[in-house]
Amino acid sequence: MTRREAREQAFILLFEKSFNEDVPMSDIIYSASQERLIDFDDFSRDLATKACEHSAEIDALIESNLRGWKLNRISRVSVVLMRLALCEMLYFPEIPNSVSINEAVELCKTYGGENDYSFINGVLGSAERALTGNAGKE
Repeated sequence: MTRREAREQAFILLFEKSFNEDVPMSDIIYSASQERLIDFDDFSRDLATKACEHSAEIDALIESNLRGWKLNRISRVSVVLMRLALCEMLYFPEIPNSVSINEAVELCKTYGGENDYSFINGVLGSAERALTGNAGKE
């Protein structure tokens, strides 16, 4: 399984979780694997689990980089994709930030609305600058 496919699987898991907030991620993973809905590798499991475990911190980072938006007004697809990308940026240091952002944008072109990809690219770019100490530098 490629990293792109693993990210897509992690996206599916987190998207399911967004509808079932009271269900543990481990149960969602177990159900999906038992029903053979999707295949997983260690990266997709780790990414989905970490994004879920650190959702409060990740959501705070998203919110601090929104301009004129509230998190609850953004499409579920966009929020989940930003959570995945920021999870990679925060907890998978071996992955370049630019790769995490690009992968979220590409997945958004498949699963998101027509112009959602440019929105998440902007928010993730702003968050990346904040994380690396380059805030205010374009």
